Amino acid sequence: MMLKKRLMMSEHIGKLLLRLMLGGLMLFHGVHKAIHGIGFIKMLVVAHGLPEFLAYGVYVGEILAPLLLILGWKSRVWAGVIAFNMAVAIYLTQISAFLKVGGHGAWALEVPMFYLLSALAIVLLGSGKYAISRD
Repeated sequence: MMLKKRLMMSEHIGKLLLRLMLGGLMLFHGVHKAIHGIGFIKMLVVAHGLPEFLAYGVYVGEILAPLLLILGWKSRVWAGVIAFNMAVAIYLTQISAFLKVGGHGAWALEVPMFYLLSALAIVLLGSGKYAISRD
């Protein structure tokens, strides 16, 4: 019984660490965009034939969603927003690198896919015990 309790506790701590890691690291990207603007993203969106106002969604995906993910409120939903944000970012900026290797031998999409797949893991796992709302 004690082993089961310890395993459950470590599972919840693992989910917390995953949420803090993804939300915390993604938040840096959002703060950078809040300070320096999203002109580059607007250009990319328009270049792909999409309306410019869609570029403002990056603030939801890189500031609001990470903050709420860190808190653990509706984690599956906000992780889904981050996953969608990353899928769009990959499509807009790096789709041509999908089958390429980077300068140091790693997959060229290693970092964006790290964010995308981490977010999908939270969508599947939920927030865990250490969150404002469990899902």
